[in-house]
Amino acid sequence: MGDAEARSADDLLPEPEPHRVLGTGAEPEPETWPELYRHLVRGRRYNTQATVLTRQGRLAVYPSSTGQEACQVAAALALEPRDWLFPSYRDTLAAVVRGLDPVAALGLLRGDWHTGYDPRALRIAPLCTPLATQLPHAVGLAHAARLRGDDVVALALVGDGGTSEGDFHEALNFAAVWRAPVVFLVQNNGYAISVPLAKQSAAPSLAHKAVGYGMPGRLVDGNDAPAVLSVLRQALARARAGGGPTLVEALTYRLEAHTNADDAGRYRPDAEVAAWQDRDPLALLGAELRRHGLLTDDREAALRAEADDLAATLRAGLGTEPALDPADLFAHVFATPTPQLREQARRLGVASA
Repeated sequence: MGDAEARSADDLLPEPEPHRVLGTGAEPEPETWPELYRHLVRGRRYNTQATVLTRQGRLAVYPSSTGQEACQVAAALALEPRDWLFPSYRDTLAAVVRGLDPVAALGLLRGDWHTGYDPRALRIAPLCTPLATQLPHAVGLAHAARLRGDDVVALALVGDGGTSEGDFHEALNFAAVWRAPVVFLVQNNGYAISVPLAKQSAAPSLAHKAVGYGMPGRLVDGNDAPAVLSVLRQALARARAGGGPTLVEALTYRLEAHTNADDAGRYRPDAEVAAWQDRDPLALLGAELRRHGLLTDDREAALRAEADDLAATLRAGLGTEPALDPADLFAHVFATPTPQLREQARRLGVASA
């Protein structure tokens, strides 16, 4: 954006076309691009295995991010260890790349724990099911960090459907007014369940919405992993330097249904899905790496074997029934249980905390 104080519309408008790196002649980053591809391969296998486990009844529901892995991986890798990730329910892969145990990441979707991990230890906020409610939380944390003088940036993930929620607009407004060090990444996968984007917004792009709040908007090809990583790194650096928030829209596509409970064939044609399969983020980056001699058949086989090990971890972890303790229903509600909770615990025959 240039001068952090600039507020003219020209400074805030997104680029006319999505930012791209792959296929533009850009020289690959010999360490970063292969690492991106490694996580893309693992992520695709993670999505596939989680979907199968859902069909087997091991998960109650699974919102796959197949086709969106570039956004998920780039988001996690763009962050510094001290930063915070605020994911939505579809962002389990981002949390896993960030360091969350792959089985624990599915606890919510299994119906076991709401958050079966320590958010502070990993700096990953709870996976959020209500649309966009994590965004004001991200702003609040980022604003608090700035007030304390902590060198921390929050990255909040949301889908295109979440931009229709009031929490989205409130979060952007507060972030811009407070110049909070927060970056919003909208993964525009084309549909809010069955509602296409054209029925949600009349804006030229979702990134254009940033102008109304006084922050820059960026538009990026969400299936181009190096491009997403580059744009997010720039936005995070700007926020860390005191430049305030940025709204990034990544144009991508979910190749699978909204969840296993959804029949996507009712609202989108097969030809549309097939066209986006030609823009598969794994295929795009893999082809570029091979052109530059950074990916061989042996390396590909090793990555697939590593991904299979991850899938085996999921099968083992979710193939065992959890040990459920009824006392947990009362132990994690209030610091001091209310009289009503104590009475309910007594009737159930457990000791309340």
